[in-house]
Amino acid sequence: MPISASAVQPPRRLSFSLEDWTILSQHWYPVAIAETLGEQPLAVTLLDYPLVLWRAQGLIHAARDLCSHRGVPLSKGWVEDGLIVCPYHGLRYAGDGRCRKIPAHPEITPSPRFQLPVFPVVERYGLIWTSLASTDPAGIPPFEAWNQAEYRRILPPSVDIHGSAGRQVEGFVDVAHFAWIHHEAFASRDQPVVPDYTARLTDYGVHAEYRSAVPNYPKGAVNKAPEGFVWLREFDVYPPFTARLIVHFPDQDRLWILNAACPVSAHETRLFVPIAQNFNHEVPAEAIHAFNAQIFAEDQAMIEIQKPEDLPLDLADEAHFPADRSSTAYRRSLARMGLSFHFTR
Repeated sequence: MPISASAVQPPRRLSFSLEDWTILSQHWYPVAIAETLGEQPLAVTLLDYPLVLWRAQGLIHAARDLCSHRGVPLSKGWVEDGLIVCPYHGLRYAGDGRCRKIPAHPEITPSPRFQLPVFPVVERYGLIWTSLASTDPAGIPPFEAWNQAEYRRILPPSVDIHGSAGRQVEGFVDVAHFAWIHHEAFASRDQPVVPDYTARLTDYGVHAEYRSAVPNYPKGAVNKAPEGFVWLREFDVYPPFTARLIVHFPDQDRLWILNAACPVSAHETRLFVPIAQNFNHEVPAEAIHAFNAQIFAEDQAMIEIQKPEDLPLDLADEAHFPADRSSTAYRRSLARMGLSFHFTR
């Protein structure tokens, strides 16, 4: 069974404040695309904490990526008979973290001192989710369209960003940057005005509804929207670092995007973006990947140069205008969690 939250020790090299790390460790995050985990162990990092993932008898396991004997990463080893094998001395560990065999002393039953910290794993939306201090997967944000028959499921490659997860999520829900950053993808610098919209705190995080004339079709594609069509974009933020967008196209067509950011460290983010849509089933997946890669690359260029690297949760630290309603609501939701974000400069 996964170890208790109180038994998880923060890593020695911690880029978060201890207080913030403790709060963040209680939430669920995606750490890998499920299809990328093959027969070999996979190293990932969550909140500065090194993890190893491996498959055994159809199950995915997660543990601290460190052999309890001499501190070698188990991700450098291999899987044999469902056990992960340390490459240094051959110690074999099961999915429950117990060491089952010490090859140098096969007659010895390994003591509990050889126990690995292990963590819960849930495979959802094509992603592997885990938490360092929670065993309740109810904390995984909802993405209902992924399991609906009329929707096509698309999972682009992950994106590594040299910036904080908070800055990335705020950029995802920011509507005022469309004209300036995404003018080559779908928006236009001739349409910079942001109509008034609503954004409010909820029991789960933030809900915002933004209506505008800015289309969501890629530049160069046929605009199928009737004249005067108003585009509705519904944002739901599930703090700390996941947000969902539903874009309402003409004719009841819907595009769902889950912006699921994994905080590798306070200044490194791995972004996962499951997509579901009930139209354009004939469009090659590669084209959809390319369009979304363009958008997230445009966002990434801004995220990686923002200072300070993390979000100032005190709203007095930066200036705001009315179009920032979704951003300021998101910051309030993080502050409501008790986060302070002691960031580096």
